[in-house]
Amino acid sequence: MLKRCLRDPIPEIFDAARFLDAAVSAHLHGKHNIAVELLALANISVVREWTESLWGANSPHVQLYADPSALPYLADDQKVPLRMPTAAEKAVLHARDGYHCRVCGIPVIRKEVRVKISETYPNAVPWGKTNRDQHAAFQAMWAQYDHVVAHARGGTNDLDNMIITCAPCNYSRMSYTFAEVGLTDPRERPPVRSLWDGLERFR
Repeated sequence: MLKRCLRDPIPEIFDAARFLDAAVSAHLHGKHNIAVELLALANISVVREWTESLWGANSPHVQLYADPSALPYLADDQKVPLRMPTAAEKAVLHARDGYHCRVCGIPVIRKEVRVKISETYPNAVPWGKTNRDQHAAFQAMWAQYDHVVAHARGGTNDLDNMIITCAPCNYSRMSYTFAEVGLTDPRERPPVRSLWDGLERFR
């Protein structure tokens, strides 16, 4: 039976999201010390472990199945040139999908927002070169613009072929179809709607 996602989100991810949301509110009210404390509280080790369990090369949560409808992998000269969405196209995707992963449903945050917060609070929101040196919540909630049919298999850059996902759901599926990893097509269910704004109000 097909599943919704490879691994259900853990409660601590939503705890971290609440800390981050409160941190941004504190920042906007000039309470920077409180913002620092809340950002640090969101850097939860078990959230990192959840992420690592999914996007590692040998993830126990990724099992492969036959998908008769899957398109073949193409030679480079047969692929549509890969192009990530423009800022305007990303805005359209977020207007459609919101700020939740279409696969597992966790809150997501755009890279541009994370960069602004990390630059303002570099000690509370580390973002080093290795996974272990990056803030666990921002890493798990890193918004991705994922091709449903992978570029490697002839997927286009049309917005109908793209969805908002979190980084773990994106990097665990790689170029497989959803059916090949035992998942339902997330476009068959409505996006998650909530008050979560992706921390877009941060200034």
